[in-house]
Amino acid sequence: MEKLILTTLVITLLIGCKETKNNIVVNYPKTKTVDTVNTYFGVEVKDPYRWLEDDRSKDTEAWVKTQNKTTFGYLDNIPFREDIKERLSKLWNYEKVGAPFIEGDYTYFYKNDGLQNQYVIYRYKTGESPETASVFLDPNMFSEDGTVSLGNVSFSKNGKILAYSISEGGSDWRKILIMNAENKKIVEDTLVDVKFSGISWYKNEGFYYSSYDKPEGSELSAKTDQHKVYYHKLGKPQQQDKLIFGGTQKEKHRYIYGTITEDNRYLLISPRISTSGNKLFIKDLTKPNSELTTILDHTDSDTYVIDNVGSKLFLVTNLNAPNKKIVSVDASNPTPDNWVDVIPETEHVLSPSKSGDYFVAEYMVDAISKVLQYDYTGQLIREIELPGVGNANGFGAKKEEQIDYYSFTNYNTPPSIYKLDLKTGTSKLYWKPSIAFNSEDYESNQVFFTSKDGTKVPMIITHKKGVELNGKNPTILYGYGGFNVSLNPSFSITNAVWMEQGGILAVPNLRGGGEYGKKWHIAGTKMKKQNVFDDFIAAGEYLINNNYTSSDYLALRGGSNGGLLVGAVMTQRPDLAKVALPAVGVLDMLRYHTFTAGAGWAYDYGTAEDNKDMFAYLKGYSPVHNVKEGVQYPATLVTTGDHDDRVVPAHSFKFAAELQSKQTGDNPTLIRIETDAGHGAGTPVSKTIEQYADIFGFTLYNMGYSTLPTKINETLKD
Repeated sequence: MEKLILTTLVITLLIGCKETKNNIVVNYPKTKTVDTVNTYFGVEVKDPYRWLEDDRSKDTEAWVKTQNKTTFGYLDNIPFREDIKERLSKLWNYEKVGAPFIEGDYTYFYKNDGLQNQYVIYRYKTGESPETASVFLDPNMFSEDGTVSLGNVSFSKNGKILAYSISEGGSDWRKILIMNAENKKIVEDTLVDVKFSGISWYKNEGFYYSSYDKPEGSELSAKTDQHKVYYHKLGKPQQQDKLIFGGTQKEKHRYIYGTITEDNRYLLISPRISTSGNKLFIKDLTKPNSELTTILDHTDSDTYVIDNVGSKLFLVTNLNAPNKKIVSVDASNPTPDNWVDVIPETEHVLSPSKSGDYFVAEYMVDAISKVLQYDYTGQLIREIELPGVGNANGFGAKKEEQIDYYSFTNYNTPPSIYKLDLKTGTSKLYWKPSIAFNSEDYESNQVFFTSKDGTKVPMIITHKKGVELNGKNPTILYGYGGFNVSLNPSFSITNAVWMEQGGILAVPNLRGGGEYGKKWHIAGTKMKKQNVFDDFIAAGEYLINNNYTSSDYLALRGGSNGGLLVGAVMTQRPDLAKVALPAVGVLDMLRYHTFTAGAGWAYDYGTAEDNKDMFAYLKGYSPVHNVKEGVQYPATLVTTGDHDDRVVPAHSFKFAAELQSKQTGDNPTLIRIETDAGHGAGTPVSKTIEQYADIFGFTLYNMGYSTLPTKINETLKD
């Protein structure tokens, strides 16, 4: 304990370490331009870096190598970068365990010994001691460098057969392998070309999965917008898999999922045109020749079947209920006019799970969890008392089970697992991590700030206790603001290292997210997208006005849609922050929909082809199109992966090229391109540690720090 306290105390505020200004000279490689021009509604738009969209060309490959050489030439000169990497490695090196789950005769759980690139699945005979557990499936054996990762894991109903997906190099394209769970031997040929798919078993006979036809051209950037659901019968080659839904409809369904109810009675088909809203169909599998029955024939809501009891279906929906509710209906006549409320809508957003014979209803109250337990009649049983203020998730016990497990965390508390007795509602600590980080030294506070149009927006600010509000604290402002995604409090090792160094972490719940339901989401979409950027700017101004930090010590960070957020804000308000960190960002808003599954994001963004007003609105904030000559932009480290086929790296390539050609002043504008990496999921631990050492090193160095306290170096070597 003494050593733990010493570690957290000597890693003190970095204010006194600011000695010299950034003095690394960057000689940027010259990026060639082309004369490509697109015309939208009579307006010509130049696209001088269009050639960088070709991810298979030798020119692009050479550009990537040259940019990485320049970037790492800069990063290698940051004197304390290795110290940060060492601290990240040391703090990361603790055992992490997932909640147990039962399949067949065995109890399974995920575990990482500390610095393993991928989590390992262990198992033991149910009823025996967990101490008898042995390795069942080790994804670290898939490849030497950890770049082949495990995706979905799905057991047959009797638990004897496992189907699992893998991703190579971070790609969204997956393969599915089928294993005999008893002897751990692969029993069939591998299914290939699977993308955006679940694996849903029908009894022990086969499973449903989803994919697209392989695109012409590059599989990492070519458009994919006709999803299909297939049924794979065990023992049959993939070429004989039956097409269940998709491909023949006049309307393009960019995402379609097929799932089986727990009792094997119903097949549910959920087609989507975009990332929001779905149709819903059901087929009674007890009647071999039955047709699909329509539950919803439009995409005006997000609706799914959470469970059934016989022919009685229970659905979660936001149809005419922006904060969601649970309804019931008979499968023989399942349309909305027959729905009956079971758990009505409330003022808070509902995120329910089925747990044994109950529904566990998690409500977001200003982005913080409140959990209630209901029976299937909608009768409130109890509120489940949580260990503190934070985020609870992971509920999902099967019907015959009386025990469930859930994880609890917040920004300064590593996730612990709790065992919930569903009959009594009591929770007991099941597993707590042993980590060299003292949560008691830190605090989180929720504040509400006012955005440009008067909207109140919540933000959680986390930092070391006793921090002096002197305007000089290095601060990361992290945001997302889109796709109905909620940013709930959760612990991150990387954030912990940042806070150990005196850093502040601020996370606002921007419009476009799901923290306050569908209305909050809609308020940050299409021609209201500027609300998201205004919220983020207002969050930064709040931190500055209240002396948490100042522009010289503020960094903007976000990934994917959050990368767009950073790119838009840094081009609109280049004076707001010293550092900008857009990761795997959607940065070319005029062409995003032409790549891979990008057209499915139009619900949030609209497209430049919709109409003249939408084109003008997108062009007005598109980061690639709003970098201007003669402006000093923040020190910028763009990050992406060369195998990112969700948000193709061309977005980042073009933005970096624009910045490098137009930046005024000494702030560096660099791009770090991870090889054999995708959008983020499945990234090996070793690569993640290296990436964050670079990000934090770049950030602190450009805030003016040239050294870290000597005692940090001594502590790291203990």
